[in-house]
Amino acid sequence: MYSDKVMDHFTNPRNVGDIKDADGIGEVGNAKCGDIMKMYIKVEDNIIKDIKFKTFGCGAAIATSSIATEMVIGKTIDEALKITNNAVVEALGGLPHEKVHCSVLAEQAIKAAIDDYMAKK
Repeated sequence: MYSDKVMDHFTNPRNVGDIKDADGIGEVGNAKCGDIMKMYIKVEDNIIKDIKFKTFGCGAAIATSSIATEMVIGKTIDEALKITNNAVVEALGGLPHEKVHCSVLAEQAIKAAIDDYMAKK
């Protein structure tokens, strides 16, 4: 059902936690499935230097959060905003159709954290 990469990011998630002095925080959820993602970013010179997440949800939600953080670290704000849910799914080697909404949440959480950062700036 899940690719080896999804299972790896689920069982060994990267960048879990929070950033106490985060420059931006984004939280999104899906009422239908109950998944909630919260992402914290630290930005220096328009580059995302650190990102952490806390996710309450299924294995796919955790895996998409994990890989999305890896995809964003070191990117400029504009580059990070271009990361789509399809790119997240592709980076994981695919997701079952009924779990694609998890990748949408990951994309939305990144954008929400960036929106929060931009509003504070």
